Amino acid sequence: MTRSAKIARQTNETQIEIELNLDGEGKATVDTGVPFMDHMLDLFVKHGLYDGVIKANGDTEIDDHHTTEDLGIVLGQVVRQALGDKKGIRRYGHAFVPMDDALAQVFVDCSDRPHLEFRAELPQAKVGTFDTELVHEFFWKFALEARINLHIIVPYGHNTHHIIEAMFKATARALDDAVQIDPRVKGVPSTKGLLG
Repeated sequence: MTRSAKIARQTNETQIEIELNLDGEGKATVDTGVPFMDHMLDLFVKHGLYDGVIKANGDTEIDDHHTTEDLGIVLGQVVRQALGDKKGIRRYGHAFVPMDDALAQVFVDCSDRPHLEFRAELPQAKVGTFDTELVHEFFWKFALEARINLHIIVPYGHNTHHIIEAMFKATARALDDAVQIDPRVKGVPSTKGLLG
């Protein structure tokens, strides 16, 4: 069974195309036009062991907001579609990832009840030319469109790049944990008989 999906989304501000295989080896081509997001999404793919293509073209001459937000939207939609009916998945996942001075803790519930709990202080407003406030925007839209409950907690860290990198790696690993098929799970992992 291949759990993969491909979605293309075009607006007046961005053109996004993402293809993702949840059961991959961590190999993908990433080209978003936002260098910092290229780096973060490359880490996300590698540490989540996903395969695919992530391409974007947006109005970065204004700023990186629309492209980053829309990447979160489409990546979330692709994950949701690739998961299908969610039968047999573990549902819950978590990861602790250190990155030098920073530690990120991420918890995921593939519940079909979207929520983002984002508890992280980003000391700098920018990393290079990238506005760090967009990290929250990306993860909020990702959680909303993937319809997952996503908790990101950074108890400490002083280098902004390291903090964000730890968040992306931990999110990838926690999601990979949650979407794994467990042969002991019959149907969907919920006493309701459905997720939502």
